[in-house]
Amino acid sequence: MKYGAFGLVEVLGDANAVLVVDQMLKAADVVYETKDTKCGGHVLVFVSGSVSAVKAAVESVESSSPCKIFNSAVISNPSEEMIEIVEDFKSRYNK
Repeated sequence: MKYGAFGLVEVLGDANAVLVVDQMLKAADVVYETKDTKCGGHVLVFVSGSVSAVKAAVESVESSSPCKIFNSAVISNPSEEMIEIVEDFKSRYNK
């Protein structure tokens, strides 16, 4: 599968993850891909789309966040290894 870019945003708690994903989906033409839960309740959400759309979505939550953002990143033209990581996360949550 080919992805233009991934956007990653880390928040605390599933409820905050839902708020962040909702805002990103409304801000730009991106697709929610999956999430990964880390120790201490941190949730890393992944969206995908064109580089410009993903940047706009991530910037929307960085500039006007509904909750505390711990980390965020935009990965343009992701490597095959990065795609495998995201697909692995997706398979864990889509069972």
